[in-house]
Amino acid sequence: AAMELPPGLSAASRAAALAAGYICYRRGGPGRGLALRALRRACAEDIDGVGRKYHLELELEDVLDKDSTVNCTAEVLYHLGNKNIAPDVQFTLERELKNADEADNVFYNRIKSLEKELVAENIPDNHGNVSPEMEPIHLLAWVASGYVIWQNSTENTKFQLAQIKHVKQVKRSDEYLEFDYKILLHEMLTQEIIPWQMTVLWHPQHGVEVTRDSRQTKEAPE
Repeated sequence: AAMELPPGLSAASRAAALAAGYICYRRGGPGRGLALRALRRACAEDIDGVGRKYHLELELEDVLDKDSTVNCTAEVLYHLGNKNIAPDVQFTLERELKNADEADNVFYNRIKSLEKELVAENIPDNHGNVSPEMEPIHLLAWVASGYVIWQNSTENTKFQLAQIKHVKQVKRSDEYLEFDYKILLHEMLTQEIIPWQMTVLWHPQHGVEVTRDSRQTKEAPE
């Protein structure tokens, strides 16, 4: 039987952070990012021989418009013992998210019309600021990092995107946009900052896909 957990319990908040990252990856893009606003309710059950399943009620907010929120339910199953299997995440949104097509298309057309490939670094900057023209690039990384977080989470981790160190657009002959990101992930429990590389494909009709990602070795401080 599932046991009710206090929402403030760290195990529940780790599962909620993972669920929010996964939902953002599935439903976000350069015109819409989602972040966890509140964990309303949580319970957990141990499934013999399988793992532990968390049942969660979440409130998510739109990163660009903090007043725009959506409630959702999610289930997160952490598999027993096997560190190489990503947790199973299922979710249901209470209502449809507000349409991001216009913002997505504006960004898509802007990048497609560039004379040369976009290159940028340090987003947000060291004061925490993101320039308006870099916001979609930042949101795309936020969404794509949801995939990396999902794939690499265990019951004892809590990751969040800290910063884009470097991003470079990759030239393609098809309709997709491709970006090569070097990001820093913040592991909230150990306070470790982990460099990660990810290659991200995006198209307004097809959403976000992370085609490659790998944890990088830390560079010596300069």
